[in-house]
Amino acid sequence: MSRSPRSPIVAGNWKMNLDRASARQLAAAVVAGRGAVGTVEIVLCPPAVYLETVGATIAGSDVALGAQNVHAMPGGAYTGEVADSMLLDLGCRFVILGHSERRALCGENDALVNAKTKASLGGGLVPIVCVGETLEEREEGRTADVVTTQVRGSLAGIPPAELARVVVAYEPVWAIGTGKVATPAQAQEVHALVRGLLGGLADAATAAGIRILYGGSVKPDNAAALAAQADIDGALVGGASLKAADFLAIAQAFARH
Repeated sequence: MSRSPRSPIVAGNWKMNLDRASARQLAAAVVAGRGAVGTVEIVLCPPAVYLETVGATIAGSDVALGAQNVHAMPGGAYTGEVADSMLLDLGCRFVILGHSERRALCGENDALVNAKTKASLGGGLVPIVCVGETLEEREEGRTADVVTTQVRGSLAGIPPAELARVVVAYEPVWAIGTGKVATPAQAQEVHALVRGLLGGLADAATAAGIRILYGGSVKPDNAAALAAQADIDGALVGGASLKAADFLAIAQAFARH
């Protein structure tokens, strides 16, 4: 059980997987098993085309809906993009921003993540802002520098009252989808660094209330050890979120009872 005083949260990032029928089935299975899990906020983030289907499936439950991305502008001539108002219209409460895959594959930088974060907060969404280093950066001893730059850049210029609504996810890129996972001590070290940086952007009291998630090959067999760390307040789950039993087991590891 997490020792954190903050409310734990576990979010499933389904990435570009499933079809409409399997998305509905997975969401229904999570809702069905939710009652057996203790107090933890659960969020499902399906592909954008299935947001409405999953939203309808989880309606009436306390499972929340999240998106995997949003545009920084409120509307206009941005072919293929989705605005925060559209996500809200579909019932989204959360949105993942700055995931390492989007940073690496789509060229997103801290300035763009910052613009999206501000837009999301202004529109009423809760952004889950991702940061994390590559294997090369870790091996070069640059983890602290990389994470510091990403946190400060992605969250620059956000007033403390708004920053308090942000969720941060530390995802070491070398652990995403690789089967590798940071040791609990490694993860805690970076989470503590992030919390200190948040205190510098706002104040200690605000930073103490912000939830920081761990992501990177989180599975039922390593979730409890991660949950026991003082500054790890939940998980952003990739592959394991595609199996309801595994995802619910991870949620249970972070839940309060």
